[in-house]
Amino acid sequence: MTGIRHFLIILCALLPLRGMASSAEFINTPYAEEQKVVFDFYFDDPQKIDSALYWLKGLVDPLMAPPYNYAPDDINIKVVMHGTEVVTLAKHNYARYRRAVERMRYYADLGVEFRLCAIAAHDYGYQLSDLQDFVQVVPSGLAELAHWQKQGYVLIAPRIQEKRYSIDEIR
Repeated sequence: MTGIRHFLIILCALLPLRGMASSAEFINTPYAEEQKVVFDFYFDDPQKIDSALYWLKGLVDPLMAPPYNYAPDDINIKVVMHGTEVVTLAKHNYARYRRAVERMRYYADLGVEFRLCAIAAHDYGYQLSDLQDFVQVVPSGLAELAHWQKQGYVLIAPRIQEKRYSIDEIR
């Protein structure tokens, strides 16, 4: 009995070493040829648009890079905006939100459609002429989200959390 006990103790001690000898494996998931995604941007702070745009980047950039090499036509993305981030699209706020606006304009040039809820725009007192030229105003943000999901688009609603620690602090 003591021989089995010693064997089990040694086995338990060596098992963690098994995982240390190998490493993670990178795989290229065979994604569908066309990506159909609708993003729901509804934030309580307009500054959160910066983080939300990283979610968009996290979808678009890998798909356009090897091995996928998707063309912009293969990535069909709508971004529906209906929260405080509405103010980032107002021309008079360009200086304050320039970085976010230029990132949105870059993705709009790739074919991403930025759709703004008319109800939200009205609540902020914005007219069409007040808004950036790459924006499409739609009757309702919620109706827009429902519409595109019925068309087979996958819904992504970024959760923007406040970063409390740097990567180095928690690594």
